[in-house]
Amino acid sequence: MSLPEIVAPILPATSLKQVSDAELARYARLIYERTGIRVSPQKKMLLSNRLRRRLRDTGIDDFETYYKHLKGLRPNHPEWDAFLQEITTHETYLFRDEKQWDWFRKDYLPERAASAASGKGPRSLRIWSAACSTGDEAYTIACCIAGVLPNVQAWTIQIVGTDIGVGAVEQARDAVFGDRAMRLVPKEYHRFFAKANDGPTWRAKPILSNLVRFQQHNLMDRLREKPFDLVFLKNVLIYFDADSKGKVLENVRAAIRPGGLLVAGAAEGVADLVKDFTRIQPWLYQGPER
Repeated sequence: MSLPEIVAPILPATSLKQVSDAELARYARLIYERTGIRVSPQKKMLLSNRLRRRLRDTGIDDFETYYKHLKGLRPNHPEWDAFLQEITTHETYLFRDEKQWDWFRKDYLPERAASAASGKGPRSLRIWSAACSTGDEAYTIACCIAGVLPNVQAWTIQIVGTDIGVGAVEQARDAVFGDRAMRLVPKEYHRFFAKANDGPTWRAKPILSNLVRFQQHNLMDRLREKPFDLVFLKNVLIYFDADSKGKVLENVRAAIRPGGLLVAGAAEGVADLVKDFTRIQPWLYQGPER
């Protein structure tokens, strides 16, 4: 779950140059075209501070020249990824939003297990963690599955985590988390991680990492995958305007199997965009059986 937000680092008082209003408008338009994220005029100083770091790293002298350089690059160019990493933050942690994980562990997974045991449902599960940031959400899903499903090795489990940032995806693949990211993980799930002897880090064990895979993906594009039983799309749509939010929801809905479920952030305003879905909770929607 990726949280795109323009954030300013602390910079020396001598570094006070800002983008002009015209430059801000051009950058905002470029960011919107590539990601669907709106950068408001109020973010002028914050965007300037972040851009300044890219100028230092690339050796480019000014905002206008860097803009022209960036505009000429392919979306998958490493500098585009570095730029996105600068202007977005990925503050997240495992087991964020307790009510949703209680539902997943105590309701959804036991129901799937009972259905499989009775022969009414398959021993398979496909889940998409959209805008997964550094993988905390995807590994939370894996923790719950490993902890709840009996004989999980007999199931076919596929958890797909995607994020627009290549750097975030690479970090997710490393499956290493600090104490802060682990602070809400239930004690009974600590057995799924190996604690480092020489520092405050935890690495996911194969029982979890074998269930997940990660790839770069822009939510403004369709994800070319088989339909998912469940999609997590949390804490990201609040950074999109109505048009781009509608486009993202259209793409996500296309990836959910008939009767599948969507878990969204409670305050992200998706109800009007998924009117053919049944609202089960303020954050939980079930797709139509087609």
